Amino acid sequence: MILVASYNMRKAIGTDRRRRPERTLDVLNELGADVIALQEADRRFGARLSAIPPHLIEEHSDYKPVPLDTRSGSLGWHGNALLVRKHVEVLAKELIHLPSLEPRGAVLADLRLDGAELRVVGMHLDLSGLWRRRQAHAILAHLEHRSGHPPTVLMGDLNEWSANGGCLRDFGHHHRFAPCGRSFHARRPIAMLDRIMVNERLDVLEAGTHGSATARRASDHLPIWARVKAV
Repeated sequence: MILVASYNMRKAIGTDRRRRPERTLDVLNELGADVIALQEADRRFGARLSAIPPHLIEEHSDYKPVPLDTRSGSLGWHGNALLVRKHVEVLAKELIHLPSLEPRGAVLADLRLDGAELRVVGMHLDLSGLWRRRQAHAILAHLEHRSGHPPTVLMGDLNEWSANGGCLRDFGHHHRFAPCGRSFHARRPIAMLDRIMVNERLDVLEAGTHGSATARRASDHLPIWARVKAV
């Protein structure tokens, strides 16, 4: 079994409007996932450095970032990053360019966890429904043309407010959604903006949101998680 999670960490700025990377790292450690997809992992302006200093991740967690070879000092690409347990082997990684009016992208990694292979895609889609659908199509097309067909997890902040329309319908043609529940707003969750999806080679055993007291303060999104198993 593999535990995956997704978290829009809002650049480590909490609902108290304070930037506290140590608090965000506490939430990541609470999750205890094997793989975590992060959104808004980097600061927005200037050098766009990682919102969590890399040395804190190295010294105070069992995680390592998937190296994406992007901007020096950044954790991810357009705010998207992947963290994995330190023992996880990164077989390949790739940036997925997405059509957009503002900079958007997705990140992909092929991983080996205790002998099992897993493909992971992390994403943060547009606020516009039209652009979300275009971005979903771009991700799905990229997966279709990529070599191999391993067990695959797609996760991130889809920014989709509808229950089953828009980009959810596009992803749903070939993927199943984990029943993670409502994750936004962290203080009073009313929307399922964050999603975890799997292809037919994975079963979802259980799923949910992580609503600890720290998580409710650390970002305006709650982390979501799913325990999956290869079929």
